[in-house]
Amino acid sequence: MKLLIRTEKNVDVITSPPVVVYRETVTTKTPEPFEGKSPNKHNKLYFVVEPLDPQLAEAIKKGEIPQGRIKKKDSQLWETFTKYGMDAKEARQVRDIYEGNIFMDMTRGEVHIGEIMEMVLDMFEDVMGAGPLAREPCINLKVSLVDTKLHEDAIHRGPSQMYPAVRDGIRGAIRNAKPLLYEPMQVLQFEAPEEYMGEISKLVSNKRGQLLDMQTEGGTVLVKAKLPVAEMFGLSSELRSATGGRGSSSVVDQAFERLPDELQDKIIKQIRDRKGLTDAQ
Repeated sequence: MKLLIRTEKNVDVITSPPVVVYRETVTTKTPEPFEGKSPNKHNKLYFVVEPLDPQLAEAIKKGEIPQGRIKKKDSQLWETFTKYGMDAKEARQVRDIYEGNIFMDMTRGEVHIGEIMEMVLDMFEDVMGAGPLAREPCINLKVSLVDTKLHEDAIHRGPSQMYPAVRDGIRGAIRNAKPLLYEPMQVLQFEAPEEYMGEISKLVSNKRGQLLDMQTEGGTVLVKAKLPVAEMFGLSSELRSATGGRGSSSVVDQAFERLPDELQDKIIKQIRDRKGLTDAQ
């Protein structure tokens, strides 16, 4: 529900509840290539999606592997991929690294592939920014184009034909690879007088949080805990209330972790409802 706030300068400010941005990913490999078909039915592209190797995902996250579209001459980058466990031949097929996801061109002998590749990468990046579950950004995906059947005439392979084929093909491959949501997490350090240790523990527990460490120093308790961002709205006021105004917290780290299975359907529905998405979208 939107709130209307009128300031002393008679300026209307419309605000809405804070929005938590989740991430979409997959848990397995697409069992068989998923076909994306152009509206004119003259072009077919086949995609496979699988989880990205954790080593590669971490290297991209740390910036050790740069993001962006890759040219065939980037041989130094191929060596970097092999350093993190990718097969040397496969490393040469990487065409794009976008927001922690990788696109591979695994086709062979496709005459017209070079003419459509930029359009394919456009839609790869588009889907990675809005996945099929709830149009949330994707994370840690390896998307492979494994085969194509393209019309000989370039006039039948324009953006209006290729974009829908690629978009629907990648989304379909993701849906067939057991997709789910990851939620944003933050590691916080709480500090308060030692007598409020129990209250802080209870607060963390009520927020679906996990206690990571607890120490006492000179009458002060230091608690490190990991909490879902979705549960942290109002945390500051609740902490003040629980500690008589004597507690504080600070962010130590943040990451994305798998949303509990029992909350997957509920959160997906909430996001889709908020975005006005229909079952067909």
